[in-house]
Amino acid sequence: MRVYLDNAATTAIDSEVFDAMIPYFKEFYGNPSSQHSVGRDVKSAIEEARKKIAQLINAQAGDIVFTSGGTESNNTILKAAVRELGVKHIVISAVEHHCVLHTAEYLEQAGEIRLTVIPVDEKGKISIDQLDKVLSESNEKTLVSIMHANNETGVMIDIEQIAQVCLHHNALFHSDTVQTFAHYPIDVQSIPIDFLSAAAHKFHGPKGVGFFYMKKSSKVGSLIHGGSQERGWRAGTENVAGIIGMAKAAELAYEHLEAERFQIKNLKSYLIQEIEKAIPHIQFNGAIDDSTSYRVISLSLPPHPMGSLLLFQLDMQGICVSGGSACSSGANIGSHVMAAMNIPAERIPLRCSFSKYNTKSDIDILVEALKNLYSV
Repeated sequence: MRVYLDNAATTAIDSEVFDAMIPYFKEFYGNPSSQHSVGRDVKSAIEEARKKIAQLINAQAGDIVFTSGGTESNNTILKAAVRELGVKHIVISAVEHHCVLHTAEYLEQAGEIRLTVIPVDEKGKISIDQLDKVLSESNEKTLVSIMHANNETGVMIDIEQIAQVCLHHNALFHSDTVQTFAHYPIDVQSIPIDFLSAAAHKFHGPKGVGFFYMKKSSKVGSLIHGGSQERGWRAGTENVAGIIGMAKAAELAYEHLEAERFQIKNLKSYLIQEIEKAIPHIQFNGAIDDSTSYRVISLSLPPHPMGSLLLFQLDMQGICVSGGSACSSGANIGSHVMAAMNIPAERIPLRCSFSKYNTKSDIDILVEALKNLYSV
């Protein structure tokens, strides 16, 4: 039996989502850019999916651009904001996903922007006062890009408060909501946000598809050129089945939002309770209250003779967890998120992330395995 507790990396596709996608592999196979009826039928399905996703965040259908996922969305927003909206200053936190961090660093190294990186405290939080100070001292057109929930720790920002600070200073605001879209309600009419990005595989949809939202007053151009797809904002034949699956997954997630949140929060509380009893001197990276995503818990395990190989030992026992971001696996460097939070290097980070498919039995198996490893 396999225990999967790495849902911040990716989630299992929902069977209803898979069923919704199948016809777009077999029956509705037309190119949506074609002028004939086979293509027009597919184009109509894409536009219905766009409308559905837009409605979920209280946006207009024309504000949604389909992409290959969060990384492409974030790259497009940052680069196009610089090259088309005249942004000369980008502000990020020290714990951004690498697709934001590395893109901002690339733009700085190319001499296109000035980059400000705001540190976080030991709980992984940025200082709103420091952000306010940075923006008050900036004389250039500025884009603030801060993720809604950190992918390694689950630490969340007050997205509305940060949006208001940006609005006060006339700065553009982008949030990477890859870890929160379809898990938390987001209303782009009540939150003055210019851009947000999401990826389907984080909410039981398919991999390789995502979207970004952009406010009408902050429209950017294409990162990928070569065709007029996505109203000219993203060239390339659309991932039709993926888009249909993403819309279905989002619809299902919103339909069961509160019930799944209740279920998963109980699992997280149960893990906290059981692991504190089982492992002496365990610590938590970030807060374990409602200021952290209910889907993620980041543990700091005591030093162990196996070191990071502890995770491989768990894998050998059929338990899938993570030491941090899946996007950084294989890199021979420590987590920049843990370093920014001043987590001692000798401690072993372990991220557990939950979905609607997890049970208390999964928690029991993980805790028992860790207890046995630390009792040897």
